[in-house]
Amino acid sequence: MKFRFIDLFAGIGGIRLGFENIGGKCVFSSEWDKYAQDTYEANFGERPQGDLTQIKPEAIPDHDILLAGFPCQAFSICGDQKGFLDTRGTLFFNIEEILRIKLPYAFLLENVKNIKSHDRGRTFNTIIRHLENLGYCVYHTVLNSLDFGISQKRERTIIVGFRDNIEFYFPKSIGIKPNLSIILESDDDVDSKYFVSPEIRKKRLLKVKPNYPIPAIWHENKSGNISALEYSCALRAGASYNYLLVNGIRRLTSRELLRLQGFPDNFKIVVPYTQIRKQTGNSVTVPVIEAVAQQIITSIQLKYSATPKYIRKKLWETVSPIL
Repeated sequence: MKFRFIDLFAGIGGIRLGFENIGGKCVFSSEWDKYAQDTYEANFGERPQGDLTQIKPEAIPDHDILLAGFPCQAFSICGDQKGFLDTRGTLFFNIEEILRIKLPYAFLLENVKNIKSHDRGRTFNTIIRHLENLGYCVYHTVLNSLDFGISQKRERTIIVGFRDNIEFYFPKSIGIKPNLSIILESDDDVDSKYFVSPEIRKKRLLKVKPNYPIPAIWHENKSGNISALEYSCALRAGASYNYLLVNGIRRLTSRELLRLQGFPDNFKIVVPYTQIRKQTGNSVTVPVIEAVAQQIITSIQLKYSATPKYIRKKLWETVSPIL
C-alpha cells in the first residue's frame, strides 16, 4: 500500500525507515541538528529542512501521515522535567498547528515513557486533549524495544491518531528473547580506543555481582551500582562514555550502537563517534516503529474494506486519499 508521510524532528531517520519498510513515501523532512542532517542525507539522499519553528505549515506538502519524534528532554526523567515551561516542550504545539492546517489522515508521535507521568499527568493530558480537539481518534501506550527482538530495554510512549473512528491495537511482543551476541562485534576486530583503562575495569569488577552472564552489557546507574545484563539499558544521548560497557571492558562501537536501535548494517556512518552516540541515544528503535506502522495501515485497510463504496467516496472527500 502506497502512502505519503512527513518526518518531523527526523533525527537520523529511524521513524522514516520504519514507515518506508511498509511502503510509505517521505515527502518532507525537518531536522535542525547539522550532524543529524549529515547522517540523514548520506542515507536517504536528501537533506532535511532546518528549524521547524521557522517553517510555515502551509509550505509543507500534503501528506497522509504525520510522523514526529518530538524533543523529549523537556519530559525525560534524566533531564530537569520542565515540560511545557521548556522551549523544547512547546515544540509540540508546532506539530499541533501542522495537524490543524494540513489535516493528515493519521499521525504517530513518539516520546519518552516519563511524558505520561510528567507534572502528575497534566502534561500528557494536555497533549491528548489538544489532539482530540483537532478531531482525531487517539490511542497511546508504552512499548519496550526488548519485546521486538532488540537487545535494548528502551521504553517509549507512542501516540497514534486517526481522523476517523478507527479500531486500533498496538502491536504485541513478538515473544522472542533478543540475542545480544548478534549485535556485538568480536573484540579482536574492535579498535583499542574503545577499551577502557585497567583501573576502570578493576573498579567495575569489584562492584558487579558474581556469576554475571557473558556476553553482557554492564550498566552503571546514577548511584554507581553496576548491573551486568544480557541486553543494553536505554541508550542515552548525554550519557558518559563509560555508561555502558561490553563485558565490562569496552565501549560499544558505532555499528553496535546502530544495531541496538535496529538500523541495518548498510546504514552509512559519516559522522564522528561522539555524534553517533548522541544520534543513537536520541533515535527510535526501527523495528518498534515498523510494527506500529504496520498496525496503523492494517487498521485503516480493515476499516475501509468493510465500508460500502458510496460511503467510502464521501469519506474520502474529507480525508486524505491514503488507500
